[in-house]
Parts: sequence; C-alpha cells; structure tokens
Amino acid sequence: MFVINISYTAPVDVVAAHRQPHIEWLQGAVDSGLIAAAGSKTTRDGGVLLSLVQDREYLEAELAKDPYATARVAAHQLTEVNVPMVAGGLEQLKTPAAEDFDVIIVGYGPVGRVLALQLGRRGHRVAVVERQLVSYPLPRAVHFDDEIARVLQSLDASPEQMSHAVEAYDDQYEWRNAAGEPLLQLEWRGGGRSGWNTSYFFHQPSVEAFLHEKVSALGSVTLLRGWETESRQETDDRITLHVRNTEGERRSLTGKYLVGADGANSKIRQWMGTTMTDLGYFHDWLVIDLLPKVPMHIDPPALQICDPLRPTTLVPGGPGRRRFEFLRLDGETKEEFNSEARVWELLKPWGVSPDTAELERRTVYTFQARWCDAWRKGRMLLAGDAAHLMPPFAGQGMSSGLRDAANLEWKLDLVLTGRADESILDSYGPERSEHVRHFIERSMQLGEIICLTDPADAARRDEKMTADIAAGVSMPAHPAPRLGEGLHRYDVPGGSLSIQAVVRGAEREGLFDDVYGSGGTLLLRNAALRNELPAHLRVVLQSTGVRIIAFGQAPAADIAVDSSGAYSRWFDEIVADAVLIRPDFYVYGSAVAGGISELVEDFLTDLQPGKAADTRPVLTGSSR
Repeated sequence: MFVINISYTAPVDVVAAHRQPHIEWLQGAVDSGLIAAAGSKTTRDGGVLLSLVQDREYLEAELAKDPYATARVAAHQLTEVNVPMVAGGLEQLKTPAAEDFDVIIVGYGPVGRVLALQLGRRGHRVAVVERQLVSYPLPRAVHFDDEIARVLQSLDASPEQMSHAVEAYDDQYEWRNAAGEPLLQLEWRGGGRSGWNTSYFFHQPSVEAFLHEKVSALGSVTLLRGWETESRQETDDRITLHVRNTEGERRSLTGKYLVGADGANSKIRQWMGTTMTDLGYFHDWLVIDLLPKVPMHIDPPALQICDPLRPTTLVPGGPGRRRFEFLRLDGETKEEFNSEARVWELLKPWGVSPDTAELERRTVYTFQARWCDAWRKGRMLLAGDAAHLMPPFAGQGMSSGLRDAANLEWKLDLVLTGRADESILDSYGPERSEHVRHFIERSMQLGEIICLTDPADAARRDEKMTADIAAGVSMPAHPAPRLGEGLHRYDVPGGSLSIQAVVRGAEREGLFDDVYGSGGTLLLRNAALRNELPAHLRVVLQSTGVRIIAFGQAPAADIAVDSSGAYSRWFDEIVADAVLIRPDFYVYGSAVAGGISELVEDFLTDLQPGKAADTRPVLTGSSR
C-alpha cells in the first residue's frame, strides 16, 4: 500500500482554480481502483491519498496526470507501507502475501489453455488470470490444420477425442467469381505431413470446454477467473503481478515468467512497449454463425465467392454448424449492416431463413494484419492475438497462436528445470515472428483476391486466375514456412516442420506419437547408427528430454518399423540418416552417417552456450 501526501506548492487561491478538475480526476481514480481513499488535511495545505496498487512506477505515472501535478500547484510524496495486520472490516487494506508460481499466464482463450495444459502436465506451477468469469459461449475461430491436430494429440485432445466439437474436412476449398467459375482450388482433401487431415472445422466453445476439463484436472494449475491485471513489478529473478477482482479484492502472484495471451488489446503488450509491424489491412466483415434446421447443400462446403457486388465466404462451423461472412461495402454503416433484418436479407439468396436455420451469432469484425516486433522483454512474453493478427482467409489465426504455445512451452520447461540457459527464450520471438509473417502475407494475398469491389479490377483478376487454373497453376493447401532465426541449424530440413506417419511398435501400430509418445526425438535411419553416438552424449541428450528412436525390422521400445515407408522417403528427400526433432515438432537439424555426434553437440551447445557438451551436468530434477 502507498500513502500519498499532497502538499500545495502554490497559494490556496491559485490551487482553488484547479480544484474541480482535480476532484474529477480523483473520482475517476477511485472508481478505477487506483485510489482507495482520499481526504483533505485540516490544515488546508494539502491532502492524503491511500492506494492499494503495489507498482510504484505505475502509480507515479498515474499521479502525474492529476491536474494538481500538471498545473504544478501541488507535489505528491509517496510512502510505501507494508500492512500485515488490520482490524475487522478493513481486510482490503492488508498487504496480500505473494503466491508463488513458475509461470503466470494472462488470458484463458485457446492459447492460454493449451500453454497452461502443456506446462502443467510437465509439473510446473502455473497461474492463469482471466478477467471473464465464464468462457465466451459463442463461436469465433472455426478452422485448424494438421499441425495443430498433432499439437492437440500431444495433449490427449486429438480431433478423434473431440469428435463432438471437431470434424475433418475432406474436400477442396474453392474460390469462384460472380459467374460461379472457379478461380482458385486449394486442395484440402487428404492428410497433411503431421499425420492428420489437412483441415478441420470446429466449434470453439466446445473445444475450450474440453481443454478446460483437462486443465482443471491438473493440481499444478491455478485458474483465477474474474480477476484483472492491475500492475506488475520485475526483479532480476522474479516478476510479481498484482490483480484485482470486481469486488475490489487484491492478490499478488509471483512467477519466473509472465506470458500475455490476453488478446488483441493485450495489457502485457502495453507494458512491454513493443512496436508492431502493421501492414495497413482493414476490412469490415459481417460474421454470421448458424445452426441449420435442415441440411444445407453447399458444394464444396468451403467456398469464397469473389463477387465485386458482395464478396462472401461460406464455410462449415464445426459439427452441425455453418458460417457465412459478408464484406461491408462503402456507404454501409456497421450498425445497419449488423442488424438482424439485414442478416436474413443477405442470407436469403442462399435459401437460408428463420425457418431453415437458427441465428446463433452475428458480429462485425475488422480484419487486420500485424505482428509484434518484440515478443519478449525481460520476464514478459507474448503469444496468440497479443502478438499477431491476420485476416481469416487462410484459416490460420488460432493455429498460429497455438504454434506460439508449442514453441514457447518446451523452452520454458528446459529453462525452469535448469536444463537450458535462459538465453534460449530469445529465440522465441525471431522464430515465431518470421514464421507468422508468411501466414499473414498469405492471408492478405488471398484477401486481395476476394475483396475486390471494382468491376474492372475484378474482371482482370478473373481473366488471369481462370488462365492460371487452365494452365495447372495452383497454391499449396497451406504455407509451409521455416522458422525464423533461432534454435535450429540451417541444413536442408532445419527449422521446418517434421513429419508424422504410421509406425509399428512393440505393442501396437499407429501414428508415431501415439506409439512412442510426444517429445523431442533423435530419429535414426537404422539401429547401427546408434554406435556413432558416444555414451556420454546419449546420456546428456536424453537428460534434455530427447529420446533416441531408430528404424528397423523388429519393433522394440526404441526401434520403430516404418510401416508405410514414409520415414524412409523423408530421409531420402532431405538426404539424411539422422534428424533431431524438437518437442514442438520442428526440426533442429539433420546429419548423414558420420555427422550425428556433431549434430547432437550443436544442439546441446545451443541449449547452454559456453559449456562443452561433455562437461554439461545431467539434470533430472527441477531447479525451482
């Protein structure tokens, strides 16, 4: 708590001229919780304020906005007071004891849940702060890809386990002009390199509920709903977050790291003061979610209608649901465009009416394209919409946020357990910002196709794209960019996404992670290559959580049978006999026979720069 002494530095009549603006500022400060109590001195030469805010820097900045301060008619002197004992009825004045955690996450959307689940399953003490008392009940994101399916698989939350909320998409994603002619056909049929379908559509509230059940089952995760971030203090080895609920109760949480997964208006990002690269993309779209009462026959189920008179999107919204999106044209106000009458008018040409569908949600979104220039500052980091925003045309917004979580959590785990130097966290931002930039640019590229409203420009687009289709020119289903500069080598597969395929183990056949588990892996083309790796390097590598799996003819605990030949073909494609795969499924690097020890030594050096690989301690416990 702070006691703030206000002393007038100007004559009382001069101070009086600024009293009303001061009182208005003070009332706002009391309403917001900045000031807990305020009063004038009986000596009429100042006043006294009480503040329960525990961040001195933040409090000083807010007090500087007091009209008394801006007019320079009074001075504010702060005295910090620790209050361990209070009388009955004054509990709010008591200085809360700090609750200790390893990681504090602000925001409990899909990214916050996945990160909390990943870290909690590893045994780390996690606090999640979410200002909303209940989860948002309506759909938002509706699509993820095969890579995200593998991330969810690692959490025992695969698409198959969430079939009530997730459905596989096995058709083309087609773009048509106003005449109904194809302009672009994205191949979303079949499987992706991660072993799952190329695309999935889902109902976000149901997926979040499934993830919440798993988070709730972990004794290592503390969820604070209805609490809002207020201020923070950072030291060399800890960060303290001060939070407050709607009843005015305050708590202090300390942790080694604070992750802002708190959305587009992130308070953590504001505290970090990072700039953003903004590509200046702004379009308003009316997003409509429907519960059909009768089957809707749309072929293919995912369509973009590139009609300059009204660009339109039609996609599934998860099992039993449909989504429509309509571009707001010049001259249309957001209020009129978002009216229920206008919604049914726009849906009428598609045979949709109140008789055939229930309107679950309607809202106008402004699609944007931007990303943070710094994803880490000291003990604060960003993830998800707090770090980047993109148009939805590639269906990669939420997927990119979950990639952030997957990239960050294994690095935090190694740092928290003392198995890696804190400097590896510096690789998080460069790796992810470069990677997400490709998806943002792809989304904008697709957006430029659909959002044309000038008939002449649209006619030129149609002519070029129909010619491209006739010539067999197409885009890949999804971009497959490499990570930016960071914790990986720069050989052929370094920084790229690894594959997952069906293998046969000692007890079962299935996808690799289902048979051998998720995590870092050194994959060897054959068991004989094990002999290249000295015993001490094997021990140290495995102490970092990386297991060694070789391919062979007879399955065993550390030998897999390449049932489909997919891994053999991949080794041939990348010209390698060994591949070191990180826990987030991205390749650290590869090697041919004779270079495997060097590959492992490079990885260990990158985890703990400055220490020789053969002298690194083997740490199996936690340094917490």
